[in-house]
Formats: sequence, structure tokens, C-alpha cells
Amino acid sequence: MILNAFFLAFRQIRRNYLRAFLTMLGIIIGVGSVIVMVALGNGTTKMITQQISSLGSNLLIVMPARGLNTGGGSLKRNFSMQEVNLLKMRLQNFNAIAPISSSSSLAQYQGANTQTTINGITDDYFEVTEWKMSMGRYFEENEYARNVCILGQSVKKALFNQANPLGSQIRVAKIVCEVVGVLESKGQGAMGQDQDDVILIPFKVFNRSISGTNSIFNINRIFIALKDNADSTKATTEVKEILREARNIKSGQLDTFEVMDTKEIEKTLQSTTKTLTLFLGAVASVSLFVGGIGIMNIMLVSVTERTKEIGTRLAIGALASDVLLQFLIESIVVSALGGIIGTILAFFISLYLATHMQIPFVFDIWVAIGAFLFSALVGIIFGYLPAKRASKLDPIQALRYE
Repeated sequence: MILNAFFLAFRQIRRNYLRAFLTMLGIIIGVGSVIVMVALGNGTTKMITQQISSLGSNLLIVMPARGLNTGGGSLKRNFSMQEVNLLKMRLQNFNAIAPISSSSSLAQYQGANTQTTINGITDDYFEVTEWKMSMGRYFEENEYARNVCILGQSVKKALFNQANPLGSQIRVAKIVCEVVGVLESKGQGAMGQDQDDVILIPFKVFNRSISGTNSIFNINRIFIALKDNADSTKATTEVKEILREARNIKSGQLDTFEVMDTKEIEKTLQSTTKTLTLFLGAVASVSLFVGGIGIMNIMLVSVTERTKEIGTRLAIGALASDVLLQFLIESIVVSALGGIIGTILAFFISLYLATHMQIPFVFDIWVAIGAFLFSALVGIIFGYLPAKRASKLDPIQALRYE
């Protein structure tokens, strides 16, 4: 009986394929919208996770404060190597501490040039950031006072395009340095910056030739790589206590530095994007109910159009439950077909948008299955009233219906 009802449902859809498609349209849009929104939300979450992870695992970033003190003056103050050494002596559970001095400058090679970020680094930098080489090598121990440099992928492309830069002499600000390596690409950072638009040079060379300042406070930020089992919250507190003491910051006074915990930033951003994804998915699911109302309206029209057919079936012995089942299955089939089409379209639309927006393509199969099952449920809920109405028709009155 149920199998026969399915055959009847498909025959009815084939007879009125245009009306059936227009009926499905609301379900197609609803299912597709939910899946696309969730896929893009998950892709964005994954991109943020990758961008933060690209800085290094279990990392603290110490930067100058950005606020104002009570007198209205800026709290911004760079760091000194003495403060870095103090952190190395007193901080617990860390693998490496890397001071970084930064400046924006022009890099030139033959007829090509590019404005880029110059970072002065120590040998701990690569351990902290876990940044691998695509070609060439890291600085050797005896090179941290020589004019050598390592290029990011964006700088390499701007100055050399496809040519091999190793061994070439490029001008960076006032100095000429030898290219000894090229970093692997990291892409866009968590704040939207191009992480590959950078040149690394030894810390001593930067302070001697690039920074242009004689101040001992010549470090723009400090990267601290914690051990895997380290409590980042506790480590953040320790860093603040050490630096407050080193800078003689009294109780009640504002810090002249900020400590960013990449784990906490990652958790916050992931939570925000997941909440936004759920919200967008919930908004998109409203169209499923709109589609359900469309199904109910069309099925009510169908009951009216097929009144004589229903009367004939009832007159020759069909039970009211048989008629109810027939119309209910028709509603489910229309809704389920809409769900299948919507899921297939959503897959390709999500893939296209993810590629266009340059975010990872994350297609959650369980969300797709859930959306499809929900579309079938919509068919049951909104198809029941028309099916019930059909089953309650009086056979004699139905046969007289014009």
C-alpha cells in the first residue's frame, strides 16, 4: 500500500511537474540556505583557527599598551633586551622567548622594489613561530651580526617573481644584504595582514642599520612560546608581574604593555563565529517554514482539484486512512525532493563561495542530512491538514463535485 502510494505521488508530480517544482522551490531555498550558511560559518571558523595557529602554538605576544594613562599621556612603551633577559630568567614553563624589532622600509632588487615590513630577530624566532623554509636556510650562528636576510613569499614574488633569489644582494633601507632563504607561505593573518610581506634580518643588524634609534627600548614585541603542558593563563599573570616589577609600576597604575594569549583569542573568535553561524542558520531555516506553507497551500488546491478522484476511490472501497496516506506521502515526496535538490545545489554554491572568498571549504555532511530530514518533516507537518481534509470527504458529495 505504501509503495503504491509512492508510485501515485511520483505520477502526480510528473503530471504537474511545473507546479511541483514551484512548490519545491521554497524547500530548495530553505535547505540550501541553511547548508550554505553553516558551511561558510564553519569555513570562517577554520580559517581563523589556521591564521592564529600560524603564529605559533601556545603562544603569548607581549606588545606596548595602546591606551592613555590618567594624565592623558600615551602608555605605549617599547621593550628592552634587559626585560627580555629578565623574562628568560624568571618565567617558568616556556620553550623560547623571541624579541622582535620592526620597521617599514623599501626593499629593492635591480628594477623591482616593494614597501615591506623589516623584522629584526634572534635565533629563538624560528622556534617560537615554527616557520619553515621553502628554500635556502635559516641564519647560521655566526651570521647574526652580518648583512643577511630571509624573504617572505610576497617579497620574493615582488622582487624576483619566479627567479631563484638565493645568493642575490638586495637593498633594504640603507643596507645591502644577501638573501640566504625564503620562508614558506603563511597567507593572511588573524588581523587581515599579509604575513608573507616581510623580510627577516638579524637583530643586531636591524638595531645598527635600520631602526635609527639609540634607545635601549628598541623591541616592538616579544613572542613567548610556552611548553605544551603550560597553563597560558598562569603564564600571562607571571609575565605581567615580572614586567610590572621591572618597570616599577605601582599598584593601581595601568600597565604599559599588553599580553595576548593566542589560545584565548582563538577560543573567543571560534565561539563568536559559531554563534553567528547558528544565528544565520536559524534565520535561513525560516524559509523552510515558508516553503512548508507553500506545500500546504498547493496540496489544499490539489485536494479540491481531485475531489472526484477521491470520491471514486472512497466509493469503490478505499479507506479514509488510504486517502490520508496517499496525500501525506505526496507532500513528503515533494518536500524530500526539494531537500535533495537543495542539498546538491548548496554543495556547489558553498564550494564556489568558499573558493571566491578564499576560505576553507567545510561541508558538514551531518548538517546536510539534518536539513534533508527536516525538509521531510516539514512535508509531514504541512501536508497533514490537506491529507486529513481529503480523507474526510463524503464519497457521494465528492462524486457530485463539479
